[in-house]
Amino acid sequence: MIGAHQPENRRRGWLLITARWLAATVVLGILLHFLPLHLLSEALQRVPLTRFIIILIGYLLAHVVGVAKWRMVVNAAGAQLDFRTSAQCYAGGLFATLFLPSIIGGDVVRLAVGLRRSPNPAAVLAGNVADRFLDMSAQAGLVLLGILLLPGSVPMALRNQARHAVYVLAGVAAIAIVLLGLLHRPLLRGRSVRFRRRLGRLRFALRSVSRRPHVLFFGWILATGIQTTFLTLTALLAISCGLFLPLRDWFFAWPLAKLAALLPLTQGGIGVREAALVGLLSPFGAAPHLVLAAGLVWEGVVILGGIVAGITAFLLGRREATPERL
Repeated sequence: MIGAHQPENRRRGWLLITARWLAATVVLGILLHFLPLHLLSEALQRVPLTRFIIILIGYLLAHVVGVAKWRMVVNAAGAQLDFRTSAQCYAGGLFATLFLPSIIGGDVVRLAVGLRRSPNPAAVLAGNVADRFLDMSAQAGLVLLGILLLPGSVPMALRNQARHAVYVLAGVAAIAIVLLGLLHRPLLRGRSVRFRRRLGRLRFALRSVSRRPHVLFFGWILATGIQTTFLTLTALLAISCGLFLPLRDWFFAWPLAKLAALLPLTQGGIGVREAALVGLLSPFGAAPHLVLAAGLVWEGVVILGGIVAGITAFLLGRREATPERL
């Protein structure tokens, strides 16, 4: 019975990823329909290949820091993962976010490797949750920083939307915590002893992380630095396309667009992120076709980076599976 369900689940997964890529194509097609294609093409051609390669290298180096951050957090929970295994987990998750059918993105692949390699699987799960929380907190911090940097020049409507986005994010987190507390006992009722033991290990791992606030704070600093690096690299690509905006405008618009891309509408947020950037930067006088050009080039960086990450994860996994010759 289980084997019979596997092809059906695999088929559903690929239908999901196909639908998301189609949705991304539709969103980008709508944007292209309303923008001057010849101006967009000219903007794309302005980007030198050398700058694109340098931006790609910077993107990959930022993710190397991301590997170190993820390993630090999961090991604080007791995962005991070395850097190579952490790199395989992280790189596999980065590839899966773009190219594999998964409702919750690359976390499935990232956890699959980590849970198998760690002597404390619950710590990997707890650490990954904490790492995601740090990433979301970094995004929210950049949104607040953007609002503070542009108190007078941000249109009131956009300012209210940014505040609402932060409030919604905080509200969802608060509701999740409250529901978890209220449903804790009903969910445990009738569960097996084995399940309760696993849940107890997860709670212990979460407490281990929470008892190390310096690790969480440093992880948040690293997460903020990584996201700021991505923001700056996008702004540099925009300059190559002919879009000159103060960096403070990007601090306002870029993290909001990144949060919008978290909606599970398209694969990896492709299309949604560009549409959000166009809508958020247009009130600052940015030409929509230049914003879209910068977004498309950045998507090229992200896609190529995902391919490199997938190859890296494959090679690391193959090396681990190959027995050493005496």
